[in-house]
Amino acid sequence: MSTPSSEHVDSTEELDAVDQTHRPEAESPARPRRRRFALAAGIAAVLVLGGAGAAVAAAHKTVQVDVDGQTASISTFAGDVGNVLDAEGITVGEHDLVVPAVDEALSEGDQIVVRSAEQVLMNVDGNPSQVWTVGDTAAQALATITASGRDAEMTASRSEGRLALALPLVADGEVIFKVDGDRRVVLIDGVADLQTALLQAEITVDDDDRVRVSTKADGTPVVTITRIDVEKDRRTESIDYDTVERGTADLYIGQERVVTEGTDGERTFVSMNYSVDGEVISSRLITSSVTTKPEDRVVEHGTTERPVVTAPAPSSSSSSESSDDSDSGSGSSGGGSTSSGVWAALAQCESGGNPSTNTGNGYYGLYQFSLGTWQSLGGSGLPSEASAAEQTRLAQALQARSGWGQWPACAAKLGLL
Repeated sequence: MSTPSSEHVDSTEELDAVDQTHRPEAESPARPRRRRFALAAGIAAVLVLGGAGAAVAAAHKTVQVDVDGQTASISTFAGDVGNVLDAEGITVGEHDLVVPAVDEALSEGDQIVVRSAEQVLMNVDGNPSQVWTVGDTAAQALATITASGRDAEMTASRSEGRLALALPLVADGEVIFKVDGDRRVVLIDGVADLQTALLQAEITVDDDDRVRVSTKADGTPVVTITRIDVEKDRRTESIDYDTVERGTADLYIGQERVVTEGTDGERTFVSMNYSVDGEVISSRLITSSVTTKPEDRVVEHGTTERPVVTAPAPSSSSSSESSDDSDSGSGSSGGGSTSSGVWAALAQCESGGNPSTNTGNGYYGLYQFSLGTWQSLGGSGLPSEASAAEQTRLAQALQARSGWGQWPACAAKLGLL
């Protein structure tokens, strides 16, 4: 490759200063041509014949042509840049850079530089824009835009399939990374795209993260990684149970019982939380469902009136029998005997006449006392452990206090209700 003259070096440096076309509405067209470089052209043979031959020889020249970094020495009789490019089949697009210009005359040893423009997507002044650039790297393309006083950046996202940008990020230079509250400066050796630069910086990005490329005033690329997290959040709350009260004829008025103990239920909420660099910025409720239904507490209240019953007066024969029973030691004159009369019949109905009955249902003895009732009458221990006479005495006391309704089924059967 020939070394360009100093004049042509200055022209080449115009690459970094050229103002590229900013066309926000432009779509991204396919490249309009494919270049062909006729490197086999070589140096044409020239016949020198008299004065005419001298004129032809004076028109002949050798120039250097550099197309996107590929350089060749071209022997030509063309008088200007455009004719050389046409002869070599090099088509120049509207946004491409040609130095010198296509209508410039050529001299021996001149250098022609052609740089192909590429259209890339940038955010310019906050708006998505398709921008033509002849920069070799993303950093150069951004520097071209920012040099004109506009803000420009490139963004990438793995979830959008654009982590590798259209241009290499940098060639032989520093890259500044801003990520996770840290700032890192990494020296890149050679040409590196964004993916390669991230690997060298040992930075991992996931599908939701956003990567933004901008430049400092000196053209150093700055890569800013914003951590985007999308996570499901699950929480539960208790649902209070209700209390249901209902009447029942199985109980007297004033009595109640708990049929079912209530239990609380549970409702589950699932939300989608969106976080930026660890801070939740929005939350969206996805589902709300009852995962455990509450169970009602059911309480029954008695609706049956307590009957008021007066015990029948004992007949003379009953008194005689009672006296006989007393003499034989089977009862007492206070009516404690269970061998005859209404109390014997009631005991037979309630317990089969067995004073030690204990069926395990919470009721005991001849008259099926509950333990609470027995104790309220002054009884001690279990009713089934007391004598028949003691049980009868306290049964009579209960009847005197509350009536025959304490034994609703058997009292009704015996005609006492």
